[in-house]
Amino acid sequence: MSIRKDGKYRVTRKKTDSPTNEPLPAPAFEDALAELEALVETLEQGDLSLEESLKSFERGVTLARTCQDALARAEQKVAILTSNDKGADLAPFEGD
Repeated sequence: MSIRKDGKYRVTRKKTDSPTNEPLPAPAFEDALAELEALVETLEQGDLSLEESLKSFERGVTLARTCQDALARAEQKVAILTSNDKGADLAPFEGD
């Protein structure tokens, strides 16, 4: 992400940064949410070309899914930890 001359954010992150074109690891929830919020703000301003808008939208969908997955994992952890079934065995969580 970079800041334009007018002080507004512009997302310039590539999908891959490695020479092998492997996808980047998923960002942390807070980082994904912050980037998503900046993307939405940029898209709402309407200053991007159609191609840039589509790329930004695609990145936004990926970030939204990352956030949804992180929230689902957190919700599952909370449900396990607050379960009233004292005889239930705790199993390792997939995200750990």
